[in-house]
Amino acid sequence: MEMLYKSASDWRAAAQKQVLFFGMSGLGKTRLANLLRDAGDWFHYSIDYRIGTAYMGEHIVDNLKRQAMQVPFLADLLKSDSIYIGSNITFNNLAPLSTFLGKPGDPAKGGVGFDEYMRRQALHRRAEINALLDTPSFIIRARDLYGYANFVCDTGGSICEVVDPNDPQDEVLRTLAQNCLMIWIEGSEDHTEELIRRFTRAPKPMYYQPQFLNARWADYLAETGLSPDAVNPDDFIRNTYAAALHHRAPLYHDMAKNWGLRVSAEDVARVSDAQDVIDLIASALEARGEIT
Repeated sequence: MEMLYKSASDWRAAAQKQVLFFGMSGLGKTRLANLLRDAGDWFHYSIDYRIGTAYMGEHIVDNLKRQAMQVPFLADLLKSDSIYIGSNITFNNLAPLSTFLGKPGDPAKGGVGFDEYMRRQALHRRAEINALLDTPSFIIRARDLYGYANFVCDTGGSICEVVDPNDPQDEVLRTLAQNCLMIWIEGSEDHTEELIRRFTRAPKPMYYQPQFLNARWADYLAETGLSPDAVNPDDFIRNTYAAALHHRAPLYHDMAKNWGLRVSAEDVARVSDAQDVIDLIASALEARGEIT
């Protein structure tokens, strides 16, 4: 598909710059978006924030209320509308969303049943697709309502799980490519190992394709010999995350090959302001060639 900007000069000269970053969480997508936003003339559209507020907010709050209802003192206050429970989700604190997704396994260790876990995963999938498809309307909103000419879409790491990068008719990718220059932040094997180490220290729930999760769950139970309600939730998602990074890498690659550009995480780490980001994208356009 033809990209929104045909050359580096087109990009630099554009009065309205529209860009989208994708890739593994932790490689700099949000940092680049923040640098552009801090310049003052860029609208920052966070997909994860949109998911957690517009599409998953009610589910998140209901889950909080469900926990509170287990405490008689709080249950009485809730039923009499004497207290309010809400989610304080922000661009920089998406914990309410990941907490809702949960982890399958032993309830005594914070786990949920696998069927419930998959139900929540399905809710997230629909929410992520909706949030991505909202991108064009937010471009218009940013311009007409707030006066921002430039727009950056900061996607979640799971974008590759809800699209088919090799389908030229994929609704989400066609919508995004028609409205944004799509850029993959490619990490090295060293980056992958560091992400795994970071996740091992602080595992958090994430969204994955249902086929992938079903296979990982079956394999994990077979390998450990555990019953579903005896699984250590953190151990399972640690085990799953390492496999997921290798599962996602070719999906990101094909997204860049068929729909956009790529930059290296090393180059991303070197940028320090909005102009550096614009220059980085221009360099990627200049060096554009077929991604093998």
